Amino acid sequence: MQQVNESYRELADALKSASTLLNLDSKSQLHQDITTIFKYLANPNFQIAVFGPFNHGKSTLLNAILGNRTLPIDLIPTTGAAITVKYGTDIRTRIMLVDGTEIYHSGTEILQQFAILDGNRQMRKDVASVEVFCPHPFLDTGVEFLDLPGTNDREEQDSLVRDRLLSADLVVQLLDSRKLMTLGERENLRDWLLDRDIKTVILVANFINLLESEEQQQVHNRLRFVAESFRAELPPGFSNLYRVDALPALRARLKGDTATATSSGLAAFEAALQNIVGILQQNRGSVRLPRVQAIASQIQLSLKAKIDPLANEINSFDQKHNAKIEIKQKAVNLIQQGFTNSVADLRNWLDLSKLLKKYQTDATVALAENNFKSWQTDTLKKDFIELHLAVMKWLYQAYEFFREELPEDLIIPWPSEPQITLPPKPSNSNDLSETSAVAVGGGIGWLLGGPVGAAVVGSISYLLNKNIQNSEEKSANESYDQQVAKICIAATEDYFSRLSSQGLSILAEYEQKSKRIIRFEVSKEPIEIAQKRESLQQLQSSFNQLLQELEKAKISSNYQPYQETPKYTEYSPPGNKEQKSYSKVEEKVNVSGSSTYRTSTSSQTSSTHRVNTSPPPPPKASSTPSPEELEAKFRNWELDEEIARMKTEMRSPGSQASKNTTNQNNKPPHQPKSQAEKDKIARAYSFLGLQPNVSFAEIKQAYRNLVKKWHPDLFVNQPQLQKQAQDKMRLVNEAYKILTDKFNS
Repeated sequence: MQQVNESYRELADALKSASTLLNLDSKSQLHQDITTIFKYLANPNFQIAVFGPFNHGKSTLLNAILGNRTLPIDLIPTTGAAITVKYGTDIRTRIMLVDGTEIYHSGTEILQQFAILDGNRQMRKDVASVEVFCPHPFLDTGVEFLDLPGTNDREEQDSLVRDRLLSADLVVQLLDSRKLMTLGERENLRDWLLDRDIKTVILVANFINLLESEEQQQVHNRLRFVAESFRAELPPGFSNLYRVDALPALRARLKGDTATATSSGLAAFEAALQNIVGILQQNRGSVRLPRVQAIASQIQLSLKAKIDPLANEINSFDQKHNAKIEIKQKAVNLIQQGFTNSVADLRNWLDLSKLLKKYQTDATVALAENNFKSWQTDTLKKDFIELHLAVMKWLYQAYEFFREELPEDLIIPWPSEPQITLPPKPSNSNDLSETSAVAVGGGIGWLLGGPVGAAVVGSISYLLNKNIQNSEEKSANESYDQQVAKICIAATEDYFSRLSSQGLSILAEYEQKSKRIIRFEVSKEPIEIAQKRESLQQLQSSFNQLLQELEKAKISSNYQPYQETPKYTEYSPPGNKEQKSYSKVEEKVNVSGSSTYRTSTSSQTSSTHRVNTSPPPPPKASSTPSPEELEAKFRNWELDEEIARMKTEMRSPGSQASKNTTNQNNKPPHQPKSQAEKDKIARAYSFLGLQPNVSFAEIKQAYRNLVKKWHPDLFVNQPQLQKQAQDKMRLVNEAYKILTDKFNS
């Protein structure tokens, strides 16, 4: 029994916990029913409630069973409180007031003060409970009686009776044989008992002794009909209808008149009552749990009415939130990919062997011709700026997307211009007899023009091509122009060595700094959503706990447990252990192309100047892009296109438009309405070389293939073909737009 009571206690706690989250009005019927059920499950005694309209003899019947005038009886409605009769060694009364005061009194005379209706036939407002203790052997078996106020008198009394019936294990509905089963009694039987799964009900007919013999037979027949039509859930072999003449039975008990007590029907009713209770006590779950199930179902329905809208709102927030994270993570990957490629291109350019291979001959000749500064500006710096802007472009993209940190300039200082010292002129040489043969401006202007200048340039080309300029042994036949050429070659090699060494070092450091820019943090959850999430988790947890307790009590339920909404956890992109916190998620802000970099605060030497970061001039028509350069351009173009698409999605992730963009590969295309629209779409498919109704992914791939085939940069040195390619690309773009609109409509 203790284990059963513990199970009931846990179920009662689950009901109470769930109802607390509903914030029910204390005056609502559900709140009252939950409170009653909670007390009901916590009550270890088997409770028998006696109810019926006023003046039906309820208190008289109970006094007859108890064998004394324990409860107040009168000809007018008297019982103004629910009186619980429990076992005690002597007769005494305990009154509990609303303010917590307890009043103990020997006997039951105090009931006249606290448990009967006042002069206005109103119940006292300050009484919380009334208990009477009586030394009756039936009560000593764990049974208690509940004497309820009469119904059909006052609404307040009816509400009290209705609430307390829910806590009764067995209900004795007292009937007046003189007006058997009135409309009000039938309604109470249906609404207060049967509809609330209170089906352990016994009907007792009173006052049959006041009828004539012929009337008694008619009433008896009618009672049999009532008993057969009302299917109570009592143990097999027991009737659900008894006749007890309450007042004669009480008088007989007070006098010790056993024969009259028997003829009044009291003895038969008592025997049946004790046997029924004895059986039901062994299986209280069959009595209590159906009505618990009815209340639990109402609680679950009310919880779902709170949970489902909250869950939808939280799920909607999470979907939009996760869509932003997904978009930003894709952007991180794409921008990082583009940045890494651009850095690799610049690093490759700064490689000393590649610098020497690509530039040393021209640089050395320019140095020999006193034209190094112009060559550096027109060729070397121009090539560098293109690569430099490609690197910075991705940090622009990152800043526009994530707004984490404004990027600093990538400043790679240029080495000072090469300085050379000429060897002494041979005494027997006539080659340097020109009057202009003097060193000028850090260069060797005296070599400009004349046969010697040409000889030095020729020696530079010869030595570099033969790769013998580093020979330390001086050939006996080495001419002066070859000596000068070697000096120039060594100077430019030193120049490129310094550029490569310093540039690669700065680029490596800059690449590390880029991690602060090509990254994103996600905002903390808004307080309002956090509060709703916490509330949702509590509701779901309470719902599931109640479901679990109902299952343990073997009470069926029509509901399934909720997959509880997870807590708002920190997001850390894969492979980035540093990114663990959240910061504000911002909508993408459109930034114009004239963004300003943050200037580096590091000081530069006098030979260092800031690189002009303005876009380089368009390539000359004569410079045909190499296949590698074109492939890099197409690769960047595809990355740019993908990032542009994500920026559009970022404006409203999770919205219908975003879903259309995200899922357009699987979305059925818009069906054209007019014939003109159908023809235009058909021509677009045909122009892209596609069959109608292919997927959007196939359209996109066809478009990319055509761009790579007809991009105007492929025909730089072929003006006629370039014009044709431009016209072709215009048509390709129009066709692609038509089909894109079709899928996005």
